[in-house]
Amino acid sequence: MKQVTLIATAAMGLESIVAKEVRDLGYEATVENGKVIFDAPISAIPRCNLWLRTADRVKILVGKFQAKTFDELFEQTKALPWESYIDETGQIPVSGKSIKSTLYSVPDCQAIVKKAIVERMKLKYGLINKLEESGALYKTEIALLKDEATLTIDTSGAGLHKRGYRVGQGEAPLKETLAASLVLLTNWKPDQPLIDPFCGSGTILIEAALIGQNIAPGFNREFASEEWSLVKQRHWDAAFGEAEELANYDQPLSITGSDISHQMIETAQANALEAGLGDLIQWKQMQVSDLTIKQKDGYLISNPPYGQRLSDKEEVEKMYQDLGGIMQNHPSWSTYIITAYEQFEKAFGKAATKKRKLFNGFIQTNYYQYFGKKED
Repeated sequence: MKQVTLIATAAMGLESIVAKEVRDLGYEATVENGKVIFDAPISAIPRCNLWLRTADRVKILVGKFQAKTFDELFEQTKALPWESYIDETGQIPVSGKSIKSTLYSVPDCQAIVKKAIVERMKLKYGLINKLEESGALYKTEIALLKDEATLTIDTSGAGLHKRGYRVGQGEAPLKETLAASLVLLTNWKPDQPLIDPFCGSGTILIEAALIGQNIAPGFNREFASEEWSLVKQRHWDAAFGEAEELANYDQPLSITGSDISHQMIETAQANALEAGLGDLIQWKQMQVSDLTIKQKDGYLISNPPYGQRLSDKEEVEKMYQDLGGIMQNHPSWSTYIITAYEQFEKAFGKAATKKRKLFNGFIQTNYYQYFGKKED
């Protein structure tokens, strides 16, 4: 097998960013709701897992077909070339979901798909007894949408947001994939100053530093498909080698994070250290009203508190007012704020240049974008 069809799954609203990342790696991609689909050589599996900053997972598309009865589901699943992907001793847990489909019982669909795969594998590997399932993990999913069945195998293992650097986190941590998206949605360049005055455990700035030095986000972790015979060791070696070669560890960065909580600053420092960024990011404990900006043409990217508890509302509004007042004196700076607080523009004192709807977990937010005027 030379080519596979891959699906990079994406959070709602981030599909176009994931697609751009896939295309930047050299693969032609089409975008659907929540996913980016592309045909690529096997070597794309390690490369995409290593490099995609904003995708949730990379899956192999095994097959797609219409299924309104359990018989159709069984026969068509069995007709797919599972042995091309899964080793004889592979573990094959099957998960499922069903939306607006005749076959609505997910446990039944999972059981039927599992049975069909096992039958096919036994046939192809000439096994009389049951499959051993003692080897590598092939997490398989049956997803039914309007009677169309999509069967995939997950190549990533833990979700791609798990970069391996998070030693600690705050109460409502931002997913690393969303944090990277927030940075990629700006025009920030590594030679420009960047600050986050509500840095929490530091995720936005750590992701920015990885982007700034072109460090592959998956460099510090493992992936399920590293155990598969489908993806050869040479593919992994080549992908890790490429990532090492393309990293620009000498790129100087001017990145500063601050937070009112001393504990969060310590956590952010520990996370940055774990990410291999050493002292590249400056961390300070302070409140937003004490923010002072000395450079020009910089970027502020932040995920401040949303004030969702009534008791916090006034405090949060005051923070936004303070921030707006400070940024008003720095027209060359671009400001990017993600928040679920609906009166944000009013509190900040200015209408955003652009707004984008994004989901932070299950919370619907707006990403308020204020473009700075570059000074001569």
